Amino acid sequence: MKVLVATDKPFAKVAVDGIRKEIEAAGYELALLEKYGEKAKLLDAVKDADAIIIRSDIIDAEVLDAAKQLKIVVRAGAGYDNVDLEAATAHNVCVMNTPGQNSNAVAELAFGLMVMAVRNMYNGTSGTELKGKKLGIHAYGNVGRNVARIAKGFGMEIYAYDAFCPKEVIENDGVKAVGSAEELYATCDVVSLHIPATAETKNSINHALVGKMPKGGLLVNTARKEVINEAELIQLMEERTDLKYMTDIMPTSCRLLTKRLLPSLQAAISLHPRRWVHRPPKPTSMQVLLPPSRL
Repeated sequence: MKVLVATDKPFAKVAVDGIRKEIEAAGYELALLEKYGEKAKLLDAVKDADAIIIRSDIIDAEVLDAAKQLKIVVRAGAGYDNVDLEAATAHNVCVMNTPGQNSNAVAELAFGLMVMAVRNMYNGTSGTELKGKKLGIHAYGNVGRNVARIAKGFGMEIYAYDAFCPKEVIENDGVKAVGSAEELYATCDVVSLHIPATAETKNSINHALVGKMPKGGLLVNTARKEVINEAELIQLMEERTDLKYMTDIMPTSCRLLTKRLLPSLQAAISLHPRRWVHRPPKPTSMQVLLPPSRL
């Protein structure tokens, strides 16, 4: 069996070494495709692969057509919107993800962005504190729950909305559950966004919703860029210069956003490799390989 690790943005070396050790100990062959850039290289590499491990790499119908022996695709991360599930089903290919493995790293990053925003991007002027502010967590999954845990240490008042998470689960964590996204945004000084990109959520974070936030509101997006209606967000922030937007995801309208909002310190974009951290001896990506016999 051949396992292909196809990552245009590679894993850390410690993770790759861990994957190799597990794969080869099981008697399988490991193939590594990193920084491939061109889709043609991926199409060539998948021809004889039985399994593929990816990050944000696109696995669509064309890739699946080329991968005649493929049995499983594993996305190292929670989201799987980069995999065409209908095409995978048609090709009888199993798709798996690894929810929760990098949730603490994302939650910590969200707080780094929050602190940066309330301290005015560290520009030397006096800012404010997170303590005492109302924090809204939009989607109470693995990342959202870590955000709630960290927020308690900051002394924040914590609210959450999740259409699929029972109210009792949220409130058992000492978090106040609200009945709608509209209520969450109208209530909270800071909203941390953790919804997936689905047909229902794409472009759902729009003028009407974010516009409900109180004066000085802060929106932090460490989820997906597709959930933001960028044109409406830019329009809203030009109308309300008190609002701030922080993200670690390259917006589609990045040039327009940076031109209009960054000079006034209303927005900041952190584009560093942010979600994967060194955590030996069990690197994040190894979690998908135990036990290898299940591939």
